Amino acid sequence: MKDKDVTSTGKDDKTLQEKSSPKDIAFFLKAVGEASQAQGGRLIFALDATNSRQPTWDRAMHIQSSMFEAVGKAGGLSVQLVYFRGFDECRASKWVINAAALHNLMLGIQCQGGQTQIGKILNHAYRETTKEKVSALVFISDALEENIDLLCKQAGELSLKGVRCFFFQEGHDIAAENGFREMARLTGGAYFRLGPDSAQELSELLSAVAMYAKGGLKALSSSKKNQARLLLQQMQK
Repeated sequence: MKDKDVTSTGKDDKTLQEKSSPKDIAFFLKAVGEASQAQGGRLIFALDATNSRQPTWDRAMHIQSSMFEAVGKAGGLSVQLVYFRGFDECRASKWVINAAALHNLMLGIQCQGGQTQIGKILNHAYRETTKEKVSALVFISDALEENIDLLCKQAGELSLKGVRCFFFQEGHDIAAENGFREMARLTGGAYFRLGPDSAQELSELLSAVAMYAKGGLKALSSSKKNQARLLLQQMQK
Protein backbone atom coordinates (compact mmCIF):
# COMPACT_ATOMS: atom_id res chain seq x y z
CA MET A 1 0.00 0.00 0.00
CA LYS A 2 1.51 3.33 -1.08
CA ASP A 3 1.79 6.36 1.16
CA LYS A 4 -0.58 9.22 0.54
CA ASP A 5 1.71 12.22 0.22
CA VAL A 6 -0.50 15.24 -0.32
CA THR A 7 -3.84 16.72 0.62
CA SER A 8 -5.40 19.83 -0.82
CA THR A 9 -8.48 21.05 -2.60
CA GLY A 10 -9.04 19.22 -5.88
CA LYS A 11 -7.39 21.20 -8.68
CA ASP A 12 -4.35 22.12 -6.57
CA ASP A 13 -3.20 18.53 -6.01
CA LYS A 14 -0.89 18.41 -9.04
CA THR A 15 0.56 21.84 -8.29
CA LEU A 16 1.37 20.93 -4.70
CA GLN A 17 3.05 17.72 -5.74
CA GLU A 18 5.28 19.60 -8.18
CA LYS A 19 6.27 22.23 -5.59
CA SER A 20 7.20 19.79 -2.84
CA SER A 21 10.88 18.86 -2.92
CA PRO A 22 12.12 15.28 -2.38
CA LYS A 23 13.79 16.41 0.84
CA ASP A 24 10.54 17.84 2.20
CA ILE A 25 8.61 14.64 1.67
CA ALA A 26 11.32 12.01 2.19
CA PHE A 27 10.05 10.94 5.57
CA PHE A 28 6.57 10.40 4.11
CA LEU A 29 7.98 7.97 1.57
CA LYS A 30 9.07 5.58 4.31
CA ALA A 31 6.83 2.84 5.62
CA VAL A 32 5.24 4.04 8.84
CA GLY A 33 3.20 0.99 9.70
CA GLU A 34 0.43 -1.07 8.22
CA ALA A 35 -2.91 0.57 7.49
CA SER A 36 -5.47 -0.53 9.99
CA GLN A 37 -8.17 -2.95 8.97
CA ALA A 38 -9.75 -2.84 12.42
CA GLN A 39 -13.10 -1.22 13.02
CA GLY A 40 -11.83 0.74 16.01
CA GLY A 41 -12.40 4.24 14.64
CA ARG A 42 -10.32 6.66 12.58
CA LEU A 43 -8.70 9.81 13.96
CA ILE A 44 -6.95 12.64 12.08
CA PHE A 45 -4.25 14.71 13.81
CA ALA A 46 -3.62 18.00 12.00
CA LEU A 47 -0.81 20.47 12.77
CA ASP A 48 -0.07 24.06 11.84
CA ALA A 49 3.66 24.14 11.00
CA THR A 50 3.90 27.77 9.85
CA ASN A 51 6.56 30.16 11.13
CA SER A 52 4.39 31.78 13.78
CA ARG A 53 4.77 28.58 15.78
CA GLN A 54 8.57 28.45 15.42
CA PRO A 55 9.40 30.22 18.74
CA THR A 56 7.56 27.52 20.68
CA TRP A 57 8.05 24.60 18.28
CA ASP A 58 10.41 22.59 20.49
CA ARG A 59 7.99 22.86 23.40
CA ALA A 60 5.11 22.17 21.05
CA MET A 61 6.81 18.96 19.92
CA HIS A 62 6.82 17.79 23.52
CA ILE A 63 3.17 18.72 23.96
CA GLN A 64 2.10 17.25 20.62
CA SER A 65 3.92 14.01 21.33
CA SER A 66 1.28 13.52 24.03
CA MET A 67 -1.18 12.95 21.19
CA PHE A 68 0.51 9.80 20.06
CA GLU A 69 1.15 8.54 23.57
CA ALA A 70 -2.56 8.90 24.28
CA VAL A 71 -3.59 7.11 21.10
CA GLY A 72 -1.02 4.39 21.60
CA LYS A 73 -2.47 3.64 25.02
CA ALA A 74 -6.00 3.57 23.61
CA GLY A 75 -5.12 1.06 20.90
CA GLY A 76 -7.34 -0.10 18.06
CA LEU A 77 -7.43 3.26 16.27
CA SER A 78 -6.37 4.13 12.75
CA VAL A 79 -4.47 7.43 12.84
CA GLN A 80 -3.42 9.89 10.15
CA LEU A 81 -1.03 12.85 10.51
CA VAL A 82 -1.72 15.97 8.40
CA TYR A 83 0.19 19.26 8.44
CA PHE A 84 0.51 22.49 6.47
CA ARG A 85 3.31 25.03 6.11
CA GLY A 86 5.04 27.27 3.56
CA PHE A 87 3.38 28.20 0.27
CA ASP A 88 0.44 25.87 -0.36
CA GLU A 89 2.13 22.83 1.16
CA CYS A 90 -0.36 20.57 2.91
CA ARG A 91 0.54 16.91 3.36
CA ALA A 92 -0.89 13.75 4.88
CA SER A 93 0.58 10.43 5.97
CA LYS A 94 -1.21 7.20 5.20
CA TRP A 95 -3.51 5.70 7.82
CA VAL A 96 -1.62 3.64 10.39
CA ILE A 97 -2.20 1.83 13.65
CA ASN A 98 1.37 2.41 14.84
CA ALA A 99 1.05 5.79 16.55
CA ALA A 100 4.75 5.75 17.53
CA ALA A 101 5.67 5.85 13.84
CA LEU A 102 3.61 9.01 13.39
CA HIS A 103 5.40 10.53 16.37
CA ASN A 104 8.70 9.99 14.56
CA LEU A 105 7.27 11.57 11.41
CA MET A 106 6.15 14.60 13.37
CA LEU A 107 9.67 15.12 14.74
CA GLY A 108 10.89 15.48 11.14
CA ILE A 109 8.66 18.48 10.41
CA GLN A 110 10.25 21.95 10.37
CA CYS A 111 8.29 25.20 10.34
CA GLN A 112 8.14 27.30 7.18
CA GLY A 113 6.62 30.71 6.55
CA GLY A 114 3.12 30.80 5.15
CA GLN A 115 -0.53 31.38 5.95
CA THR A 116 -2.93 28.97 7.57
CA GLN A 117 -4.59 26.34 5.36
CA ILE A 118 -7.35 25.17 7.66
CA GLY A 119 -9.80 24.96 4.78
CA LYS A 120 -7.65 22.28 3.18
CA ILE A 121 -7.56 20.32 6.44
CA LEU A 122 -11.35 20.38 6.69
CA ASN A 123 -11.74 19.51 3.01
CA HIS A 124 -9.33 16.60 3.42
CA ALA A 125 -11.26 15.28 6.42
CA TYR A 126 -14.49 15.48 4.42
CA ARG A 127 -13.01 13.52 1.52
CA GLU A 128 -11.58 10.91 3.86
CA THR A 129 -14.85 10.32 5.68
CA THR A 130 -16.70 9.84 2.38
CA LYS A 131 -14.34 6.91 1.74
CA GLU A 132 -14.46 5.45 5.23
CA LYS A 133 -15.88 6.94 8.41
CA VAL A 134 -13.64 9.41 10.27
CA SER A 135 -14.70 9.75 13.89
CA ALA A 136 -12.75 12.85 14.91
CA LEU A 137 -10.34 15.54 13.78
CA VAL A 138 -7.82 17.06 16.21
CA PHE A 139 -6.19 20.35 15.14
CA ILE A 140 -3.42 22.33 16.88
CA SER A 141 -2.64 25.90 15.81
CA ASP A 142 -2.12 29.46 17.02
CA ALA A 143 -3.75 31.39 14.17
CA LEU A 144 -6.63 31.62 11.73
CA GLU A 145 -6.01 33.71 8.60
CA GLU A 146 -8.85 32.51 6.35
CA ASN A 147 -12.47 33.48 5.77
CA ILE A 148 -14.26 32.26 8.90
CA ASP A 149 -17.63 32.04 7.16
CA LEU A 150 -16.24 29.65 4.56
CA LEU A 151 -14.52 27.60 7.25
CA CYS A 152 -17.75 27.37 9.23
CA LYS A 153 -19.55 26.17 6.10
CA GLN A 154 -16.98 23.38 5.76
CA ALA A 155 -17.30 22.58 9.46
CA GLY A 156 -21.05 22.32 9.04
CA GLU A 157 -20.58 19.88 6.17
CA LEU A 158 -18.30 17.77 8.35
CA SER A 159 -20.93 17.82 11.07
CA LEU A 160 -23.47 16.36 8.65
CA LYS A 161 -21.03 13.49 8.11
CA GLY A 162 -20.71 12.96 11.86
CA VAL A 163 -17.09 14.16 12.15
CA ARG A 164 -16.44 16.03 15.41
CA CYS A 165 -13.57 18.53 15.45
CA PHE A 166 -11.38 19.26 18.49
CA PHE A 167 -9.37 22.47 18.40
CA PHE A 168 -6.33 23.09 20.63
CA GLN A 169 -4.98 26.65 20.53
CA GLU A 170 -1.55 27.99 21.38
CA GLY A 171 -1.37 31.65 22.32
CA HIS A 172 -4.16 34.19 22.82
CA ASP A 173 -5.22 35.31 19.35
CA ILE A 174 -8.87 36.31 19.83
CA ALA A 175 -9.87 35.88 16.18
CA ALA A 176 -8.42 32.37 16.16
CA GLU A 177 -10.14 31.51 19.43
CA ASN A 178 -13.52 32.71 18.20
CA GLY A 179 -13.15 30.78 14.95
CA PHE A 180 -11.97 27.59 16.62
CA ARG A 181 -14.76 27.74 19.19
CA GLU A 182 -17.41 28.18 16.51
CA MET A 183 -16.12 25.33 14.34
CA ALA A 184 -15.95 23.10 17.40
CA ARG A 185 -19.53 24.02 18.26
CA LEU A 186 -20.79 23.39 14.74
CA THR A 187 -19.30 19.89 14.69
CA GLY A 188 -20.23 18.97 18.25
CA GLY A 189 -16.57 18.90 19.23
CA ALA A 190 -14.61 20.95 21.78
CA TYR A 191 -12.09 23.79 22.16
CA PHE A 192 -9.17 24.06 24.59
CA ARG A 193 -6.30 26.51 25.05
CA LEU A 194 -2.79 25.12 25.54
CA GLY A 195 -0.61 26.63 28.26
CA PRO A 196 3.17 26.35 28.80
CA ASP A 197 2.74 23.21 30.89
CA SER A 198 -0.03 21.52 28.92
CA ALA A 199 1.59 18.19 28.06
CA GLN A 200 -0.14 16.20 30.80
CA GLU A 201 -3.49 17.93 30.32
CA LEU A 202 -3.34 17.42 26.54
CA SER A 203 -2.45 13.75 26.98
CA GLU A 204 -5.48 13.23 29.19
CA LEU A 205 -7.80 15.18 26.89
CA LEU A 206 -6.59 13.27 23.86
CA SER A 207 -7.05 10.00 25.68
CA ALA A 208 -10.67 11.09 26.03
CA VAL A 209 -10.84 12.02 22.32
CA ALA A 210 -9.40 8.61 21.44
CA MET A 211 -11.95 6.99 23.73
CA TYR A 212 -14.70 8.81 21.84
CA ALA A 213 -13.24 7.90 18.42
CA LYS A 214 -13.26 4.22 19.40
CA GLY A 215 -16.53 3.91 21.27
CA GLY A 216 -18.56 7.07 20.73
CA LEU A 217 -20.37 9.11 23.35
CA LYS A 218 -21.39 5.97 25.23
CA ALA A 219 -17.77 5.06 25.91
CA LEU A 220 -16.91 8.63 26.90
CA SER A 221 -19.87 8.97 29.27
CA SER A 222 -18.91 5.73 31.03
CA SER A 223 -15.46 7.09 31.95
CA LYS A 224 -14.87 8.41 35.45
CA LYS A 225 -11.84 10.51 34.46
CA ASN A 226 -12.17 14.27 34.93
CA GLN A 227 -10.89 15.17 31.45
CA ALA A 228 -13.37 12.78 29.82
CA ARG A 229 -16.18 14.48 31.71
CA LEU A 230 -14.83 17.92 30.74
CA LEU A 231 -14.76 16.89 27.09
CA LEU A 232 -18.23 15.44 27.28
CA GLN A 233 -19.63 18.64 28.79
CA GLN A 234 -18.48 20.67 25.79
CA MET A 235 -19.66 18.07 23.29
CA GLN A 236 -23.16 18.04 24.74
CA LYS A 237 -23.72 21.81 24.75
